[in-house]
Formats: sequence, structure tokens, C-alpha cells
Amino acid sequence: MSLLEIKNLHTYYGNIHALKGIDLVVQEHEIVALIGSNGAGKTTTLSAITGLVPVSSGSILFGGKEISKMSSDRIVREGICMSPEGREVFPSLTVEENLSLGAYICKDKAEIQRNYDEVYELFPRLAERKKQTAGTLSGGEQQMLAIGRALMNKPKLILLDEPSLGLAPNLVDLIFDLIEDINSRGVTVLLIEQNANMALQIADRGYVIETGKIALSDTAENLADNPEVQRAYLGA
Repeated sequence: MSLLEIKNLHTYYGNIHALKGIDLVVQEHEIVALIGSNGAGKTTTLSAITGLVPVSSGSILFGGKEISKMSSDRIVREGICMSPEGREVFPSLTVEENLSLGAYICKDKAEIQRNYDEVYELFPRLAERKKQTAGTLSGGEQQMLAIGRALMNKPKLILLDEPSLGLAPNLVDLIFDLIEDINSRGVTVLLIEQNANMALQIADRGYVIETGKIALSDTAENLADNPEVQRAYLGA
């Protein structure tokens, strides 16, 4: 069943036509990778889904419900959360305080505690550092915190924008293992990633975006074997 369905989506930044008729589907429980070069429209796609960029025309259906005109906070309540590019943690707040901001729509203290427990089980390093300010964490720990904060609302769909950006290779492997773990717990994943090799290794399906248009879509395995994709994105 389609959890997210984007149809003929157009967005503009002023006079710049950023997305030019995007079509994209994410099925329940999938990991879907969206790959492309800088400026191709990857982050704009996530920003449109989350209501941060207005949709000029087209449709975004989530669980069969039109969300393209909803406010960002309403979209979060529907079950979509994002871990943004660059992590965007609050450096002067502790790990625990950052996580609490992710649960801002939840009023049940027992449920919030259960969510803390699940995030700390997934990211033991955060449990060890919960009273530490986020600004003192390593880049990998900050990435874990950004993902953990997005999970505090128990989303049906998590959007991950460049989770491996700026991380050492051993941490990249760890982050991708964690993404698979999150998915195995029933959370659907839409992943934007410049490390296309890694993204296609863990994804079920993938889309290639070029200058605001979907250029290719296929299973992740077929995209990884596609000579055109290999030349442009996989360093072959």
C-alpha cells in the first residue's frame, strides 16, 4: 500500500522553477532512496512534503490524505518527521532536551518516557550522554541525536536528508546500519543521500532526480547496476 504518493508536483523559489512535475511513491515499510547531484531538487522535495516550501501545483497524498496545503505542524501530527541536512541540533541544550523537542505534540508523559527508552535503546551513545549539551557531541553523535529527535514523535514516515554528510567512513556504516534497524521496527524511510552507493545498498527502490525532474526510477539493485547511474553517481 502507498504510504506517500506525490503526483505532478511543482514548486518555485521566487521565479526559479525548482520542482518540475515530480512523481514519486513510497510504499509502507520501504526504504526509498532519492539520489541526485547538488541543486537537483532533493531537499526541495522533502521541504515540500513537510510544508516548508509551498506547493504551486500537484498533489502530495499521505495515507490517502491530501497534505500539500497543510501546515508543517499538522503534517508532523499526521506522522511525518524529518532529520534535516546539517543535523540542526540545538547546541546549548542537552541531548535529553533536544529529544524532548521532538515529542512536543505528545502530552502523555508515560508515552514520552517510552519514546525516550526506545531512542536510547537504538542509540546507546545518546543514553550515555543525555545530560551533555549537544554542541559538545561528535558529528556522528549529533547525527544520531537528529534522527532520535525525529523518532520521538513515533512517525510512520521518517525523512532523512544527507545523514552521512561529513562523517568518517566507520560512522557512515554505523548510521546506515541504524537506518536499517529503524526500518525493521516498522518505520518507513525516504532517504536523500549523496553517498549513492550506500543508499542503494540499503534501499528497496530508488529515484534519480535531475534539475527538478525524476530522470529514473527502479529497484535499488537495478539502479546500482545501471551504467548511466554508475557513471554519474557511483564513481564508476
